[in-house]
Amino acid sequence: MNRPAAEDRTESDRTDDRAESHGSGQDRAEDRHRAGDDRAEDRGEDRTERRSLALDTAPGAVARSREFTRLALLAWGWLPARDADGRAAAEDVLLMASELVTNACQHASGPYALELTCCGPLLRIAVRDRDDRLPVLRAAHTPARPGGHGLRVVDRLAAAWGSDPVPGGGKRVWLETLRPPAEP
Repeated sequence: MNRPAAEDRTESDRTDDRAESHGSGQDRAEDRHRAGDDRAEDRGEDRTERRSLALDTAPGAVARSREFTRLALLAWGWLPARDADGRAAAEDVLLMASELVTNACQHASGPYALELTCCGPLLRIAVRDRDDRLPVLRAAHTPARPGGHGLRVVDRLAAAWGSDPVPGGGKRVWLETLRPPAEP
């Protein structure tokens, strides 16, 4: 299914993304790159930058992932933020990265990679694990009950999210978010 680019989607489109693309194998950012849309990259505009962190089941994976993401945000100019919206967006990114890694720790065999991709205002976060079971957003949500909040947080904060099987086994759970425009 073709969808508008993340920055052009309405709230309704994002809701459709969450309902339809979750587990669908859609990988819009990589599809655009594979389709040959690298002209901007050739001109140095909206250059795609990638970072990857190998993870294991040792304690501290979530903290390492959060710090790795924070350092990437610094390198990519998301931090230090110029205004309150920028600070809130950066905090949301750190929270969402932490939630994806936490979910892999709790519901899969543990994460083995955190992948960050930044292209202009679009940031993509992906966590890979070796478990073939795709994540499910719980229908019934009880805020006072422990657990079950990670994907709910991602669903509320991300522009889009989903999961893809990985060749050879496992999956990639990903999200996309946009940097807010700078205040004039």
